[in-house]
Amino acid sequence: MGRPNVGKSTLFNRLVGSRRAIVGDEPGITRDRLYADAEWRGRRLRVVDTGGIIPEAKALIPAEISRQAKVALAEADAVILLVDGRSELAAPDIELARLLIRTGKPLFLAINKIDTAKQESLAVDFHRLGIRSQFGISAEHGRDIDELLDAVLQVLSKDFPAGSAEDTKQDKREEPAEVKVAIIGHPNVGKSTLLNQLIGSSRAIVSPIPGTTRDAVDQIVERDGQPLRFIDTAGIRRKGKTRLMAEKLSVVMARKHLEAADIALLVIDATEGVSALDAAIAGYAHESGRSVIIVVNKWDLVASGQKQAISQSKAARIQESKRTKDRNLYEQQLRYGLKFLSYAPVLFVSALSGKGTDKIFPTIELVATERRKRIPTAEMNRFLKTVDFERASVPAKQQVKIYYMTQAAVAPPTFILFTDRAVKLHFSYQRFLENQIRRAFGFVGTPIWIKNRARE
Repeated sequence: MGRPNVGKSTLFNRLVGSRRAIVGDEPGITRDRLYADAEWRGRRLRVVDTGGIIPEAKALIPAEISRQAKVALAEADAVILLVDGRSELAAPDIELARLLIRTGKPLFLAINKIDTAKQESLAVDFHRLGIRSQFGISAEHGRDIDELLDAVLQVLSKDFPAGSAEDTKQDKREEPAEVKVAIIGHPNVGKSTLLNQLIGSSRAIVSPIPGTTRDAVDQIVERDGQPLRFIDTAGIRRKGKTRLMAEKLSVVMARKHLEAADIALLVIDATEGVSALDAAIAGYAHESGRSVIIVVNKWDLVASGQKQAISQSKAARIQESKRTKDRNLYEQQLRYGLKFLSYAPVLFVSALSGKGTDKIFPTIELVATERRKRIPTAEMNRFLKTVDFERASVPAKQQVKIYYMTQAAVAPPTFILFTDRAVKLHFSYQRFLENQIRRAFGFVGTPIWIKNRARE
């Protein structure tokens, strides 16, 4: 914990061994609390990075940052207060130190940006904070962080004695693989509201200001013994629309977290319809082989007739008739705008009220199963004999003879055709075969990759 721009995210990244948090010179980059695992001396630690705290902040986002930090503090077994060793002791440092001392939790003062032994004298003034355990460190260069971690571990080991190595191995064997679900979409479509609704707590900061989420916020939910890791990503925008360095990095990180996920919840604002940006974001998920579930958020505003936010042209296309007909018409328009996601289930929800969100978990479970479905080679070849390839409109020069096919991989399902010629399969051939595979075997919500090889 600490005030803005003292290097908390740099220390967090150093401890967890990856660039998990966005780091930059702009104050206030971190907003939500971030969790990640670290290991030190054979012990696993869960590290929480918080946003910079401004005591008694009145503005919406700084106040929400402080609220998130207080939740992290309540959960913590030990606290590191980080201060900037190159700046003078500030009033927010003193106020925060008093607050943390009153909690009675093990407290460590890390004086950051002490890069050399000559700069250690800069740390003398911070004794006024009244915290006994003080360490001059450099989060950027890793200087003396081992001493800080040794001190933390020494205190925590009294309350949390280490288990045997055999116990740890057994725990790892029993843990089922988690399914990673990235929540994606353009800014202000309700991604953070949806995350909070799914996990049943105010995990992410929600505000009407576009671009509130910067770092990816994740939370694990367990359903029937299956852990699901939800990742709320920053709103993805076009490069020309991002000005601040933090915004540019947040978009890059959102793409990275999407590519590391198994399933993408593509959130679309029902009052806006499908935009070119929605199609571009959907394309990122489709091309990277992620399974996709389309979540139409704010459907209650459309279904109840509150269409002030919808443009006249779009409002005219949404008929003032029975609600089910509205939904069917809306889905037809959505499918037209996202033709390449014909395999993706569509759910209509209100993240704010929770209406319709109960269908998200069963759909995730279905799509996760379909993503890892494997069809035996014998069954695939029996299926192949039933396919009438003459129905696929392919130019004569690009027609191939298929001898047999096999499923080479899952997640996403990947099929290899063994053909008489080494030519790239025509798009019509691929689309026709994909449709036939889906009709026979399902593969709901997941893209299918088809490759071909010439038989020797």
